[in-house]
Amino acid sequence: MSRRALLAGAAGVLASRMAKADVDPGWRPRDLEVREIRVDGAQSRLFVLATPRGLEADQRVPLVVLLHGLGETGDEHAGAWAWLERYGLGSSYDRLRAASSMRGLAFACPYMPDLPVADPRAFDAYATWLVETVVPRARAEAPVLPGYTYLGGCSLGGHFSLETLLRRPGDFRAWGGVQTAIGAAAGRTYAARLASLSGSRDLLVETSSGDPFRAGNRALSAGLEQAGVARSFVELPGPHDQVWLRTSGTAAMIQWFDSLPRPERRPDPPDRRAAGPEASNVLALRPAPP
Repeated sequence: MSRRALLAGAAGVLASRMAKADVDPGWRPRDLEVREIRVDGAQSRLFVLATPRGLEADQRVPLVVLLHGLGETGDEHAGAWAWLERYGLGSSYDRLRAASSMRGLAFACPYMPDLPVADPRAFDAYATWLVETVVPRARAEAPVLPGYTYLGGCSLGGHFSLETLLRRPGDFRAWGGVQTAIGAAAGRTYAARLASLSGSRDLLVETSSGDPFRAGNRALSAGLEQAGVARSFVELPGPHDQVWLRTSGTAAMIQWFDSLPRPERRPDPPDRRAAGPEASNVLALRPAPP
């Protein structure tokens, strides 16, 4: 079965589950300040930025760029807000902060259209937009560590984030895929492509017992291990849906990103761009849907 056919087959299952999914009742996080930011772009112009509250004056945190799944590719606002409103990013972050010694992370969650898998130019353009537009703007707006930018995604977002990483490997220190939408053959292919990259980076492959892409994620993890590439592999019980993400999947990803080595303090304040016309594009917190 082709990769496109596998994605299409799983899409029907996911769409029916997502249509019934409620907005996460705890999506408004206590420990994260959340804003919409508009930027220029041909394929996408919107991302949501979530930054930790209560940081000390000299404290900086890594920036995690997260791509959403297939169900929200048709709507700009649904896509940009998916990780907060539906995937449990805020509620999971709050639980972890209350129960552990988390150091903190900032998150940039951009809208991702359903890019044509057969057209590499579409991935080229989207990867360039992420690295050259979203990341610099997030760095200008948030207290983040230079050089500590991570990349991740769920389902189709895991797949597309792999394509981004392969195009811009020097721009991301770590990658985390949650139920990445790939089949077994694609998993082996991606493992070989990742193994061919120069330099080292931290990698997380996360799946679940009821994930339709479980075989692909296992093949990716096994291929990396066989190639001698260090990676973390997590398989949790549960299906491929938003309730699973809110219950355990997103929290496991956050914990892994937070555990990666980093400098604890940066005495000098980060460079910030002077406020300009773009400042008017920072929007207020979006009200919860009915």
